[in-house]
Amino acid sequence: MTERKIRVRFAPSPTGALHIGGVRTALYNYLFARQHGGDMIFRIEDTDSNRFVPGAEEYIIESFKWLGIKFDEGVSFGGNYGPYRQSERREIYKQYVKQLLDNGKAYIAFDTPQELEEKRKGIPNFQYDASTRMLMNNSLTLGKEQTEALIAEGKQYVVRFLIEPNEEILVNDIIRGEVRVNSSVLDDKVLYKSADELPTYHLANIVDDHLMEVSHVIRGEEWLPSAPLHVLLYRAFGWEGTMPRFAHLPLLLKPDGNGKLSKRDGDRLGFPVFPLEWHDPKTGEISSGYRESGYLPEAVINFLALLGWNPGNNQELMTIDELIKLFDLSHCSKAGAKFDFEKGKWFNHEYILHKDNAELAEMFIPILKEHGIDAPKEKVTTVIGLMKDRVSFVKDLWETCKFFFVAPTAYDEKTKKKRWKECSGQQMLELADILETLDDFSLEHQEEVVMKWIADKGYGVGDIMNPFRLTLVGEGKGPHMFDISAVLGKEETIARIRRAVEVLK
Repeated sequence: MTERKIRVRFAPSPTGALHIGGVRTALYNYLFARQHGGDMIFRIEDTDSNRFVPGAEEYIIESFKWLGIKFDEGVSFGGNYGPYRQSERREIYKQYVKQLLDNGKAYIAFDTPQELEEKRKGIPNFQYDASTRMLMNNSLTLGKEQTEALIAEGKQYVVRFLIEPNEEILVNDIIRGEVRVNSSVLDDKVLYKSADELPTYHLANIVDDHLMEVSHVIRGEEWLPSAPLHVLLYRAFGWEGTMPRFAHLPLLLKPDGNGKLSKRDGDRLGFPVFPLEWHDPKTGEISSGYRESGYLPEAVINFLALLGWNPGNNQELMTIDELIKLFDLSHCSKAGAKFDFEKGKWFNHEYILHKDNAELAEMFIPILKEHGIDAPKEKVTTVIGLMKDRVSFVKDLWETCKFFFVAPTAYDEKTKKKRWKECSGQQMLELADILETLDDFSLEHQEEVVMKWIADKGYGVGDIMNPFRLTLVGEGKGPHMFDISAVLGKEETIARIRRAVEVLK
């Protein structure tokens, strides 16, 4: 028997922004597919027409483009198993609804929402199943002729799956092991609605996964309760041999307290829960995104990969290729993973440290321009090399290193009080005169000449270097002093010293 090709799918609904939990699900599908040389399908689940949000589909595609998660086929990617948008597959689903009805595996029900509500009031813990279906308004109680007559006169109906009671259902889950459920706890789920001629999630997914030859369904833990129903549907169609393997991922939990991570947690604690900024077309509300907040996509990928999965070693920083090589579904946790957003910032800091300075300069130059600074890329690249270890986000570089681009107009009182002595003004003017004589203003030459002058004059190194820093930076921060003066250049360095002496005398 030939081994089945690995084919996975990510199938979001276009009902709004893509939650970071959905991004992690897509990432795990991607890592699994790539590791096994398989395919990843992008499918849109838009059978719930009432919840459709304009722009959501484009937003989801743009998110994955930014993150670098690539699909092999699907909506906007093409492929041989289309259409990949469920609303375009109505006629396909109707064939399978008919097959279930013809084989006595499903039935037509006419109960109105009001009638169902009445039953709920009258029967404690009511569910539409083997114990109640013969009390209801459906083809099992009405008979063929009356059912056909009602359909002919335009009466709206649903198709329900007929679940036999007291059958053991075994779900063999890669992460959770064997999950056994008695069919009596399940209700006769609605599979199709005549009102919009569309199937529900349960039927559409089973049919699509079968026809698109999906080998593994990797999805969130919230779908675990529907897995037994899906097993029964595969049986009802006679597709047991092609049933995909299931893997239900642990939930992403709130950073504090209990429960599932929500957008409200992000708003409350100040971190994004969406990959890109989202403008809600219904409410006008704008929600922050990882991209606009200054996260690097590779940092987000690395951070998310470790929320619920462990590579089995102590390694934390991993490229996408390393993640693909190490990824193993059986190493996913069953328990939920706390969303440690501070760790997300740490990852971003680490990726900034490892990123090429010239690349970071390209990202920082637009921020400089926003502040009216037009600096040569070479200078910006050098500054980033000196300062990137101090920030978690590229946008934070401005506050950290603006003194490289703008001369101080005021001097920090605390530093002045501590570092500027009575003799500092005279010593700084002497230093300016020394620097004025230098033709070679390189870091090494400055340091050699200035340190010799300090020694010859018998000055304390701190007594010179601390006021020197105050004159160039305006406060007591920054890298090595001669790194600063070398970047500023001879003319600017001397001008800043003389201006500071004027102000501070």
